[in-house]
This record gives sequence, C-alpha cells and structure tokens, in this order.
Amino acid sequence: MGLGMQRCRREGTPIVYHVDKTEGAPWVLLLHGAFVDHRMFRTQVEAFRGRYSVIAVDVLGHGGSTETHRGDSLESMASWLSAILEAEGASTAHVVGVSLGGVLAQDFACAYPEHVASLACFGAYDITRPDPELIRANGAAQMAMVGKALVSVRWFAGANKAISAYTDQAQQEFYELNLGFPKRSLRHLAALGKLVGKHEPRPRPYPLLIGCGEHDLPMELEAVQAWAAAEPGSSVVVVEGAGHCANMDAPDRFNDILSQFWTNGE
Repeated sequence: MGLGMQRCRREGTPIVYHVDKTEGAPWVLLLHGAFVDHRMFRTQVEAFRGRYSVIAVDVLGHGGSTETHRGDSLESMASWLSAILEAEGASTAHVVGVSLGGVLAQDFACAYPEHVASLACFGAYDITRPDPELIRANGAAQMAMVGKALVSVRWFAGANKAISAYTDQAQQEFYELNLGFPKRSLRHLAALGKLVGKHEPRPRPYPLLIGCGEHDLPMELEAVQAWAAAEPGSSVVVVEGAGHCANMDAPDRFNDILSQFWTNGE
C-alpha cells in the first residue's frame, strides 16, 4: 500500500516521515493514530496531491520510526516535528491529527504556534483542560487493549479494529496496518500521559477544528462537545458515517471538511 511519497529521516531523530511536495503549495502535516502508521492517510495524500505539499509522519514506535534509542519519548515529538518542517523549508503547516495524532498535534501547536497555519484534531480530547474522569476511562480502555497486545498482536488487532473504525473496509485496512505494530513499541505510549496538562490554555493564534465520527465512542463525543464549549471560536464537526478514525471511514467527507476549513481560514 505504497503512497508514492518520498521517504525521509531527519538527522538526529528516530523519526521517519514521508513527503509529497508540490512547489509553492501550502504545507499539510499529518499525524496518525496509535498502532498504525502514515498509511492510514492514504486517501488524504491522494486527494491533496498537486494542491498541497504533504508530510505524513510515522510517530515514534510506529511504521518506520521503530529504530529508537534510550531516552526517545513522545515528549520529544513536538521538537522533532519542528525540525522536520525546518528541513523541508516549511515555515507553517496545516496540522491534522487523528486520535493519538490529535494529542501530538496539540502538543506541537502549543509548543510551536508560530509554525501552525491551522489545527484540526479528530477523535482526540483537549490536553490543556484535562477531564480526570475522561482520562481515567480512556486509560482503563487502553490498558485492556494493551493486555490483548501482550498476548497476541493478531488478537489485539482484531479487537482494536472494531473500536477504531466503523465501515468494513476501514476496519480491514486498520487491522492490516495494526498487525505491523511491534509489541516493544508499547513502552513509548506510556509517555502519552505526560502531555496531558503540560500546557496551560491560551488564546490560539490559528484556526481550530475539533471533530469526531458520529459512531465514535460516547465518551469521545462528550469530549468534543466539552472542548468546543471551552473554545467558542473553534469549528466543530461530527463526521457522518464514520467512527473513531473518520479519515478512513468517510474519506471523501473528511477531505472536503479539511479543504473547506483551510479555505475559510485563508
């Protein structure tokens, strides 16, 4: 499932990323969900080719970014992403994150707002105003899934696809990507909690889009509503016919939503 992108590694980081460059076009930075890799954005790369320059990152411990060293942590992703944009000559980018990618996108946007043209997060929650009950429920669900992964990645992937995607096609694609996730990378996800509450809420100098699929878990729908209420200047969307990974379930609708959001922000 190659995407026709150039594979790159930023010197001094463990991060592999993939570039589809269109000269003079605005930049888009795509951050994927847990247990898969940049290929979850296959339809986005195809849709935006020729109109945007796209960087699709393999998050630490995923895809090509598994050659890690002691001390490598998700806490460093923001600085690595900044280095990647610098290497590509991108002063700003439209940042898009799904699930885990939505948390990492927020961390990057809070740390480097000058590099953010806009921020779009799907299937995520507000890391600047953490809800203890939501964090506990999310943590318990993650621990249950990790237990399955430690026993069998195939068993884990089979259970994970049902909560990560809604349509049969998206579930199968997620399952196949999930099979490639190495058990040893589970340790990197432990640092995710350190990003929650790390940044204080501040006015955003860029447009914000908050979204999720209509068939996502109830706690995710509640998280999106709470986040939107805390940031009245944001745009909010619930993607019809989609579950947690809305970009995989309803790609055409997802792509249209992003295109309109970026155009309105210009």
